[in-house]
Amino acid sequence: MGYQVKAISQGIGMTSQRTRDRLVSRLRAEGIKDKAVLEAIASTPRHLFVDEALASRAYEDTALPIGHGQTISQPYIVARMTELVMQVSPRTVLEVGTGSGYQAAILAKLVEKVYSTERIEVLATQARQRFRQLGYRNVRVQHSDGSLGWPQFKPFDAIIVTAGGAEIPEDLLGQLAIGGRLVMPLGDQGSQILVSITRTPTVYERVDFEPVSFVPLLGGAG
Repeated sequence: MGYQVKAISQGIGMTSQRTRDRLVSRLRAEGIKDKAVLEAIASTPRHLFVDEALASRAYEDTALPIGHGQTISQPYIVARMTELVMQVSPRTVLEVGTGSGYQAAILAKLVEKVYSTERIEVLATQARQRFRQLGYRNVRVQHSDGSLGWPQFKPFDAIIVTAGGAEIPEDLLGQLAIGGRLVMPLGDQGSQILVSITRTPTVYERVDFEPVSFVPLLGGAG
């Protein structure tokens, strides 16, 4: 079984390591500098986080549908958001919006523990199955309203929100550790920008980055 998983993870043809390496070269050319982040992307089988029919497109630098009105984010955006949170050297990260599990898989190679919430139950279940198959032991997934965070395990050194909203949920800000950083798309659909919020002992410091396009952050759990 272990050999089979390894073979599937390595991929062939359009899912081979050579194809992944070309993606990493593109990300580097687009400005991603963190070597650990690039290595995590090079070693993560993105084709196993999308539908088999889309596997040949898994290493294109583009978002792809995963069903239920959701997408797996563009690799550049995954790398960019990961690079921004890694600047504060986090040990624990909360991800809001598990989706396919790809972002959590990248984080799992870089930090001690990833806590990921997903409001769509079938996606949460599928992500857990992928993590088990691929041997990720430091990712915990919960089916819940991610805008409420995961209070049981607060505070978090970093929080990544993989859906856009007009404002940052107060519950998430409250669960961010002093010195921690939250990264999310902010704004209405069609006019979102990527922002980071770093918590100091006295204030939350915001920095704006590039325009982005994400699915909306919705409350509730279905």
